[in-house]
Amino acid sequence: MSPESWDRADPAGAIASAADRCSNVGRWGADDVLGTLNYIDDEARRRAAQLVRTGQVVSLSQPFDSAGPQNGWRGRTNPVRTMLTSGLDHEHAEQGFFHGLGGADDVVFMPLQAATQWDGLGHIFDHGMAWNGRRAGEVVTSEGDLVTGIETAADRLVGRGVLLDVGRALAGDGELEDGYAISPDDLDQTLARQDVSVGTGDFVLVRTGQLARAQRGVADGSGWGTYAGGPAPGLSFATIDWLHDHQVAAVATDTWGVEVRPNEFDEAFQPFHQVVIPHLGLFLGELWDLDTLARECAADDRYEFMLCATPIPFTGAVGSPVHPVAIR
Repeated sequence: MSPESWDRADPAGAIASAADRCSNVGRWGADDVLGTLNYIDDEARRRAAQLVRTGQVVSLSQPFDSAGPQNGWRGRTNPVRTMLTSGLDHEHAEQGFFHGLGGADDVVFMPLQAATQWDGLGHIFDHGMAWNGRRAGEVVTSEGDLVTGIETAADRLVGRGVLLDVGRALAGDGELEDGYAISPDDLDQTLARQDVSVGTGDFVLVRTGQLARAQRGVADGSGWGTYAGGPAPGLSFATIDWLHDHQVAAVATDTWGVEVRPNEFDEAFQPFHQVVIPHLGLFLGELWDLDTLARECAADDRYEFMLCATPIPFTGAVGSPVHPVAIR
């Protein structure tokens, strides 16, 4: 089955075919826990560092606060931060320190995929199997991901980043409409327009423009709408082969779920995830803010940069908050 000839009424067949065609299972040995991050080595990071020309640092993160887009789906709420001690405690209560010293501390409660984040390799299973052919129940238990926890990738998510501003390449207003499925041809067209390439070990950041549209809704008082989990532009199921063939290390987008929503099959939920995480070992970044980076890249016509996107190494986590930065 070619990557674009699936039967929309047969998601199971299309998923099985793509998983077989693009599988990396066993590619880096039976004990592998890094998946496509194996494409990155010290030399790749050294080359990425050479892309830094001005030293400009661009944040790619949404704020981690209670005003975020989450709506409670499957327990995903926005981060809640509160103070343990404050300046008022210092002024009005004895904090137990000497010679006038005072202090403040705070605490956060949040699902680890509440805001800008990485999906780890223990996040998605396919028919009982996790990444690299392991049984899902042996990998992730009530204690967390015992094999591919996000801490195993803590020092790996640094390298060459490439922004594909598909929104600007294809849409007059820079924003793809909800439900638009980004095809392999769309990715190639964007690369050609930006005069940049994607190769082994690269981090591909795909800007759709949906976040900019959602943030206008927040600014005018109408709120986030269905940004978290609703209709969205995103990668087509057909791009799985493109990503596999280009040997990318990871993909991140400015949307809630990377792939197009509604999904492309009559009955499906995130079929792209079902293939790329457990079968390709591909890391996915969600809820990234790529708008400032897109403006800076367009201003000087440079769409490659050094990306530092190391996750917080919560032991056993299947995903992690991240504050990615592009260094230009």
